[in-house]
Amino acid sequence: MSNYFENSTRPPVICTNGMVSSAHPLASNAGVKILMNGGNAFDAAVGVAFALGVVEPYMSGPGGIGLALITKAGANTPEVLNFSGMAPKLATLENFKDVENSVYINGVPNNVGIKSGMVPGNLAGWFELHNKYGSLDLEVLMDPAIHYAEEGFPVSKFAHDTIKLSVPILSKYPSANIYMGKSGIIPKIGSVIKLPQFAKSLKAIQKYGKDVFYRGYLAEKMVQGSEELGGLLSLEDLESYEPYWQTPIKIKYKDYEIYTTPPNSSGFQLLQIMKMIETYSEGQMDLGSADTLHLMIEISKLCVADRVEYAGDPKFVTAPLKQLLSNQYANRQKSRLDLNQAQVVAGDRYVKNKPLHSLSPGDVFVKEGGLTTHFSVADKDRNVISVTQTLGGAFGTGAALYDTGIFLNNMGSYFDEDAMSPNVIAPGKEVDFVVAPTQVYRNGHLVLSIGTPGGYGILHTTPQILNNILNHNMNIQQAIEVPRFRLGSGLDVDIEDRFGEKILNQLIEKGHNLNNVGPWSRTVGGAQGIFIDDNAGAYWGGSDPRRDGYSIGW
Repeated sequence: MSNYFENSTRPPVICTNGMVSSAHPLASNAGVKILMNGGNAFDAAVGVAFALGVVEPYMSGPGGIGLALITKAGANTPEVLNFSGMAPKLATLENFKDVENSVYINGVPNNVGIKSGMVPGNLAGWFELHNKYGSLDLEVLMDPAIHYAEEGFPVSKFAHDTIKLSVPILSKYPSANIYMGKSGIIPKIGSVIKLPQFAKSLKAIQKYGKDVFYRGYLAEKMVQGSEELGGLLSLEDLESYEPYWQTPIKIKYKDYEIYTTPPNSSGFQLLQIMKMIETYSEGQMDLGSADTLHLMIEISKLCVADRVEYAGDPKFVTAPLKQLLSNQYANRQKSRLDLNQAQVVAGDRYVKNKPLHSLSPGDVFVKEGGLTTHFSVADKDRNVISVTQTLGGAFGTGAALYDTGIFLNNMGSYFDEDAMSPNVIAPGKEVDFVVAPTQVYRNGHLVLSIGTPGGYGILHTTPQILNNILNHNMNIQQAIEVPRFRLGSGLDVDIEDRFGEKILNQLIEKGHNLNNVGPWSRTVGGAQGIFIDDNAGAYWGGSDPRRDGYSIGW
C-alpha cells in the first residue's frame, strides 16, 4: 500500500477534556478557551461560529446559513438544528432569472448577483443553540470574535489566495474596500486585517440580541443595502425567519449507524454511497488500486443522479428515503455499474437536456418484497456537535450590506431556474442544501463527528473519508489527508495527483476525463473531525491541511 495511506503531514491531536476541530486555528483556540473556562460543547460551538465569521469571513458569518448535528451527553441518537434560511418572498422565478451566474470560486459557481441572497439563518441558529443548551453568558462567547474584528487578525496564505480569487466578485460592490482598501490591493500574507464595521455590528448583537439583526436597526440597514444594490431581501423576510429542530436520517452500516441531516439537506446522497460501498467485501475495495477508485467514482455518479431527481425542500418534494437507503436498492444499483468503463453523469445540477447516454436515476419503486466551513466540538461530558455553515461561494454575493460589514450569502444560486426541477426557486422555499454534517455511532455510542466544506463535492468527499476510517482503520488525520476526488459533469473528475501516475493513467484508460488539481486542493474540501475513543477515554482530532484547519484539545 502506498505511503500516502500510511503517513500524514501531522499527527492527530489527542486529549481527554475537550476538543475543537475547525477551519482556523484562532477559532479553534477561542473554542478551547471557552471549554477550559467551564463552557460546554454548545457554548464553544457558538464561540467558534462567531469567531469564524471574522477570521474566515469568506466562508462564514451571520449572513450565512447552516445545519448542526448534535449529540447530548448520554444520548444514543443525535438531533438536528436546521438554520438553512429560505428564499425571500420576492424570489419568484421571474425576478430571479436575470441573476448572473458566471464566476467560479474554488470550483463552485458563485452567483454574483445580489438577488441570489437568501434570508440568513446562521445567527438565529447560534442563538437557538445557546438558548437551549448553552451554559455561559453570550457576551463571553462573542468576546473572541469582537476582539479579532477590532484588533485584527493575520492573513494566512489560504486567506490571501481566496481574496485574490474573489476579486471579480468583491470588486462589483463598494464593500470591496473592506478587504482590498481604496487602492484595491490584496492584503499580503501575514498582514493584519481589522474589521471595524463588522465589530460594531457584533457589539450590537452582543448587547441587544438576535432581534437587532432580524427586527432592529441592523435588519433595516441590511435591507436598505440589499435594495440599493437591487436585491430581494425584505424586513418581512427577516422578521419571519426561525430555525427549527429535526430528526436526522441514518443507515445501518456494518457494525455502525451513520447519521446525517435530512432534506432539505442532500445528506442522503452520502448515505446512499456508503450503502453501495457496503455491498463490497474489504478484499474487493483495495484503496491502492485504480479499480477501487473507478468503483468509488461510478458509485458516486449513480447517487448524484438520484439526488438531482429527488432533493429539495420537503414541503415541495418528497424524497423516497426508505427506498433510496435500503439494502435492496443498493444491490440493484450495484448491478448498473460498469467495472471497466466510465459512465456519463449529467452533473450535480438539474438540466433539462441531459447529455446523451447520461445516467438516469434508479427505479426506487420496483417491487422487491420488502465555499463552506465545518467544525466539530466535544467537551469533557461527551456532548458533541458537528456544524456545517456557509456563505455559498467565497464572500457569498460579494456584497457587505450597507455599513454593517455583514456579507450576504449567495445560496440562492443553488436553486434551479427550470420549473420542472424539484429545486426550482420559489418564495419562502428552502434550497437543496448540499451540506451534510455527519456522526457515526457504534453500539449506541458516538465514535465519530466529521464534515467538510466543498459545495456539491461535500457529498462526494465525505464518504471517502468515512470509508478510510470505517473500512481501513485509519486514524482521523490519516483519513482526512488521503488524496480525494470529486465529480464534475459528463466524464469529468477532479482528482489529486498523489494517487500516482500509474493509477491516474489506468483511470484514463477506463474512460475518465481527469482534471489534475495538484497534490493538495481546496477543490476537494477541507474536512474537520473528532474521533471518540471510549475505551481509552480520549478524543482524537483531525484537521485538513488543504485549508487553514487545526484541531486543538486540552
